[in-house]
Amino acid sequence: VQLQASGGGLVQAGGSLRLSCAASGRTFSSYGMGWFRQAPGKEREFVAAISWSGSSSYYADSVKGRFTISRDNVKNTGYLQMNSLNPEDTAVYYCAASVPPTYYSNNYYYTGLSYDYWGQGTQVTVSS
Repeated sequence: VQLQASGGGLVQAGGSLRLSCAASGRTFSSYGMGWFRQAPGKEREFVAAISWSGSSSYYADSVKGRFTISRDNVKNTGYLQMNSLNPEDTAVYYCAASVPPTYYSNNYYYTGLSYDYWGQGTQVTVSS
């Protein structure tokens, strides 16, 4: 599957952005989807994930209550709605797709090793 992330940009602190991740090549609904981010000089970190059906979602503590992950399996697109942005959210954001095993732990989606496909990043810059 090929993933194309978009929607990044420059926003003031307190503002909002919605990232999109368009998938092509295979049945998007078979994949769990996640968002990760990497700030300059820092390691990549988990942001949010959603199961293939959309019934389960997972968030990093740093974004809980501010970010919302969703997906539209008809449009083969995933989304990350980001509200109340602050300068610490500045990073390149990556979407990724995962083919989960039949049984997996609650931590499965939190690690980048669980993902099989990655999109290119989209830059999010939050000014103070």
